[in-house]
Amino acid sequence: MAIIYHIFALIVYLISLPILIILSLKNKYKNSIPARFFLLNNPPFKQKNPYFHSCSLGETKALKPIIDKFEKVNISVITETGFKEAKKYKNSEVRYLPFEIFIPFWLKNCSVLVVMEAELWLMLFLIAKKRCGKTILINARISDKSYPKYIKFKFFYRYLFSFVDIVFAQSEKDKERLEALGAKMVVVAGNIKSAVQYKVTKSYKKGDKKVLVAGSTHKGEEEIILNSWLGSDYQLVIVPRHPERFEEVDRLLSNFAKKHNLKYSKVGEKLKSDIIMVDKIGELINFYSIADLVILGGSFVDNVGGHNPLEIAYFKKKLITGPYIFNQKALFELVENYYIADRLNLKEFLNRELKNSFIKKRGDIEIILKELHNL
Repeated sequence: MAIIYHIFALIVYLISLPILIILSLKNKYKNSIPARFFLLNNPPFKQKNPYFHSCSLGETKALKPIIDKFEKVNISVITETGFKEAKKYKNSEVRYLPFEIFIPFWLKNCSVLVVMEAELWLMLFLIAKKRCGKTILINARISDKSYPKYIKFKFFYRYLFSFVDIVFAQSEKDKERLEALGAKMVVVAGNIKSAVQYKVTKSYKKGDKKVLVAGSTHKGEEEIILNSWLGSDYQLVIVPRHPERFEEVDRLLSNFAKKHNLKYSKVGEKLKSDIIMVDKIGELINFYSIADLVILGGSFVDNVGGHNPLEIAYFKKKLITGPYIFNQKALFELVENYYIADRLNLKEFLNRELKNSFIKKRGDIEIILKELHNL
């Protein structure tokens, strides 16, 4: 099956080349696509270290409590935000994960492969099984929405899991589903994202007003939040999810402020304006720490599926989310006291007495570390 898969991946790659070249010209993919699909500035790892792979920013952050226990590690990622986060770990050598056809020539060796969540790349596990000491999948889960799709390709995943030595699942339900797909050694360890310790890197001084932070907002959500917030007694801080939208959101907020005779500014040392936009990466945690209330973005539009609520619950802040959280249900199950609003009744929630959120159940990273240190 491996040869057939590799040939199929090669055909897909050749067909996709024009699209990949066009996408590589976009700012969002200017580093990741050339590195992943053309191996530009993306050589193999130099040293035989424990090798961790994660997809993007959230998954890479969640690896920190484990990575901190090692003197030196290798990390590969998929996205540019994940790459920037991984580079923060002083004990790491960081690469983008190449597309499947390159893995046999790119991955030399490692002491162990540790893959985060749903990054089920066949060639990565197959080659690592041959060249590394052990292969481990951690924080594994299969959502209600994804499970039927996985089952349709059960034959493929049964083959893939033959190259995975141990799986640490988030819940008993995930364990059952993973075993149904062919995973053999499955241990429930909870969600390790709930074990992350979030650190404030910069302190911002609040003014006289309460602070409402709209975190990780997507296109279409800023308008919903602005119209619901207007007339409230909060100072509004908006943090767009994607840096490439900073200019677009800046124009939107500036025009809104002028229309309603409000003060608007980008983030600075002092928070004095009625509306503030954060156009710097890595500031979201700092603003969650001083917020009185958080509206979590990616949940008022139906094509995202929500974002991580644990960052807010860690600081025990009041938390409102939109109804579209289908990709984050597992994380919301770990949070006590959060409120689901929609675009029609969001304003009403801003005037209600809300309870502070908190994390009610934390994942067990010790069981994973024990397995890694027994190698």
